[in-house]
Amino acid sequence: MKQTAVDYLFQELWDRPKDKLTWYKIAGDAKDMEKDQIIDAYDSGEANQYSYEHKGGYKDISPEQYYNETYE
Repeated sequence: MKQTAVDYLFQELWDRPKDKLTWYKIAGDAKDMEKDQIIDAYDSGEANQYSYEHKGGYKDISPEQYYNETYE
């Protein structure tokens, strides 16, 4: 089973020294993992077979565009 971003974050924070720089690095890595997981889910799901509703209209977008418009 593939490790989720939350599982990664918990495990790394549990096992590592508790300094701020390490925590920020781990949190950044977890966010990158979460982004990849969201893009993979969008890409493999039914959503990519249809237009994405965006600001009152519909348009076809890539998984990367979907992530950027939804989460950034």
